Amino acid sequence: MGPDGKPLPQVYRISRADSSKIQFRMLDAVNALRQARGMADLQLDSRLNAAAATHSRDMSVQNRPWHFGSDGSSPLERVQRAGFGGTLRGENISETYETELDTLAAWMEQPDTRDVILDPQATHLGFSFFQEPNGKIWWTLLTGRKASLAEAPTG
Repeated sequence: MGPDGKPLPQVYRISRADSSKIQFRMLDAVNALRQARGMADLQLDSRLNAAAATHSRDMSVQNRPWHFGSDGSSPLERVQRAGFGGTLRGENISETYETELDTLAAWMEQPDTRDVILDPQATHLGFSFFQEPNGKIWWTLLTGRKASLAEAPTG
């Protein structure tokens, strides 16, 4: 207990076993929030996950949460490099010691990050993280829209 009588914060350590479950927990939580507003579910996309993982690790290397890669890349460039066949809709990032669900709750409190999660044009989600040995976690969430056959260019 701390001097205020409250429990001391615990570092959220991500085990190897939990690592594979985190993306699905986030997907389920995001879709529950979207369903509560009558919105369509997002689908997890492996290419968006890869772009999110790359950026999470890169933010750790840079030791700052921001939307640009150490090579100057934008979120759009990173999802294109990862081979996502659609349009990037948004990116949320975080540097924290908190769980993925605590991070989602914090994103839902801010209009700009909430808009990424609740974007009605989004169809796909990518989510990943990088945890440093000290417990700090760098989270990246990406939303995108895959072109449907009706939207695909012809000719």
